[in-house]
Amino acid sequence: MPLSTQQRALLRSVSELAYCNPFLPERVQLERAVLGAEFQEGEPVWSQQVDDPERPRENVWRIATKLEPVVALARSDLREQDMPLYEDAVLHLLYQRYYPKFFAAGFGNQAGNPARWRFYHDLLADWNHFGLPAAHDPCHIFACFRQIQRAFEQVFRFIIGGSLPAARLRASIWQSIFTHDMRRYRRTLYARMGEFATLITGPSGTGKELVARAIAQSRYVPFDDQRLTFADEDAFFPINISALSPTLVESELFGHRRGSFTGAVADRKGWLEMCPELGSVFLDELGDLDPAIQVKLLRVIETRTFHPVGDTAGRQFRGKLITATNRDLSALIQKGQFREDLYYRLCSDQVTTPSLAEQLADSPGVLRELVFYMARRVAGGEAEELAPEVLEWINGNLGPEYAWPGNYRELEQCVKNVLIRRNYRPSGSTASDPLEELTLDLRAGRLTADELLSGYVTLVYSRTGSYEETARRLGLDRRTVKAKVNTNLLASYRGL
Repeated sequence: MPLSTQQRALLRSVSELAYCNPFLPERVQLERAVLGAEFQEGEPVWSQQVDDPERPRENVWRIATKLEPVVALARSDLREQDMPLYEDAVLHLLYQRYYPKFFAAGFGNQAGNPARWRFYHDLLADWNHFGLPAAHDPCHIFACFRQIQRAFEQVFRFIIGGSLPAARLRASIWQSIFTHDMRRYRRTLYARMGEFATLITGPSGTGKELVARAIAQSRYVPFDDQRLTFADEDAFFPINISALSPTLVESELFGHRRGSFTGAVADRKGWLEMCPELGSVFLDELGDLDPAIQVKLLRVIETRTFHPVGDTAGRQFRGKLITATNRDLSALIQKGQFREDLYYRLCSDQVTTPSLAEQLADSPGVLRELVFYMARRVAGGEAEELAPEVLEWINGNLGPEYAWPGNYRELEQCVKNVLIRRNYRPSGSTASDPLEELTLDLRAGRLTADELLSGYVTLVYSRTGSYEETARRLGLDRRTVKAKVNTNLLASYRGL
């Protein structure tokens, strides 16, 4: 019996769903198109839930159940015009069927333990049962399934927050891994994504290294169907440029020969040479890169070759380059501090991390999600008690309008401080102005009566510029006002 119009429409929706970005709103729309009245309303963005992080997505399994009989019908009377839809439906069905086994097998390879991947033979049996054409290599599809599973887990579990800015970040990372066209990726681009550098931008403390690790640890890894193992060469080599001198950055990155500079007592391989083909080198704080090293890095991107310090023999870089900065590279280019040609080689793929303030402005409930997530990381089994304490402290002392200038890093520090001391005081470098500091100290009850009076008198005096007017406004004696003005604070208040 041929497929009905309704069944063909279902397969068409499944075909689009199988290749869509799971973190974009279109996924929800496609699930609704497949299930119709059976669709179960849920969260608009796919994110880890604080209260029930392991909660399964009901619609995913409902789609698989609904798809089974349609695929069986199509297989019994397959028409040529239905073949592309049939193939996509079978691949989607197989992925859902084998996803739990990939998840149980884990991320690591553990070479020499092929038992973890013996279910590949089960997939081959299903492959033959469904009669998929030779154009689809089961070994390659198996590797793609594992990559999708790994990438989803990386993005889902480590980019936290139910806000739209967080959802856009997850979707952007997914595109960085698979591009916007997963069909094209599956056909050819899976073998070429390492050639594209990725630039991660965003404020300090917004998790740029976390994004870099998610991309690096989600790369395509070929499967050896004879040995039943994955290559698993996705090593990650991070370098913080701002923490090292230019000489050490150059040595860490390119390596050096013995005697090439003071302290080079032996030959050393750099990360570019040690990085395997499926690995990634991550350069953090890119805006601080020395101009001379920028020239050498440009050559690496253009030719995939480099020279260790003090060596004339060339080496080949086989991995992927990921960079990050919180600085405005366009402004640095205008000042002549960053090479424009290097910038254009680095930004073929760009990911921007949102600030914590952006997340909270879109969805204030994200604060609770992040506090619970961080509490689990720092306190383990005590997290369920710690998280409400932290939230209560934040609401009572910082208030809902606090801007979190240090972003997620500052929030994690706050969680740790409340755990240890039941207190957190933002550093002077992260407070936006002295008036904010005074307000925070007041809310936290950290000021003596004399300190509070001095701070307020100084603030009013900075506005009036007159001891008499300040005394009149505050109902104090002129001599008291003069004695209480804090000259160290005065200049700061006048600058507001």
